[in-house]
Amino acid sequence: MKRIYTEAEWKSLRFGLFQENKSLGFVPTMGALHQGHLDLVAESLSQTDYTLVSIFVNPTQFNSHEDFQNYPNTLEADLALLDSKGVDAVFLPSTDTLYPKPPQLSIDFGHLSRVLEGKFRPGHFNGVGLVVAKLFHIIQPTVAFFGQKDLQQVAVIRRLVFDFSFDLDLVVVPTRREIDGLAMSSRNLRLDPQERTIAPLLYSGMQEVKQHLLSGMSWKEVKANFLKQLAAQKQLSIEYLELVHPETFEIYETFSPLGPCSICLAAYVSKIRLIDNLPIIE
Repeated sequence: MKRIYTEAEWKSLRFGLFQENKSLGFVPTMGALHQGHLDLVAESLSQTDYTLVSIFVNPTQFNSHEDFQNYPNTLEADLALLDSKGVDAVFLPSTDTLYPKPPQLSIDFGHLSRVLEGKFRPGHFNGVGLVVAKLFHIIQPTVAFFGQKDLQQVAVIRRLVFDFSFDLDLVVVPTRREIDGLAMSSRNLRLDPQERTIAPLLYSGMQEVKQHLLSGMSWKEVKANFLKQLAAQKQLSIEYLELVHPETFEIYETFSPLGPCSICLAAYVSKIRLIDNLPIIE
């Protein structure tokens, strides 16, 4: 597995792939890899001729300096894992490589920037958009792979690809979960044993919500019951819980089985912020 640190190194290799007419799969990550990331890698390995994974903890998408500083760093283990899976190359840019000067440009994703993650993490999607645009420009992938767990981020990336006319396909891979249902996330590493037993209640609760909605209960009643259930857990606090269109992120006040919708939530388990989503109608 090649380790690539600079844009110039990658461009030389990318030119060879162009000449050989090989398809390039790209999996952008911030490291602290888990099976969810490996699902993206597996899809790339099966669908494309050459797979590149990037590892870069992007400072512009963090709202909290403490959160950025505490983000898990397992680089050597990550590299060994990717190598064992047959990844062709990994891109390891420094902050100076991607941000030689502080960025002046900002990207407004409209409604997507103002609801749910956009509302509670102002500027987050601007940071995501900036780094993904830079990576797409440098890497020039044929296909890019993202996880469904970050559903709103997927919607943002779709908008980015469309509005900037990036010549690539997006593949969205289903959320990988632990045996107890907790969505795999690098942040899970920061949960202590007690917090780890509480976190799966988010998914089990969303499953109950889905069942109740499909059985005919109103969204207002189901939402109130779910929030009451979660409020009983002292270490758990809900930031948002909404029913949305999974692409436009229009927030629904009522449930209808006639169109696509997903439940999305963000919650704190003690001080650790977790997000999750579950399709109700696909």
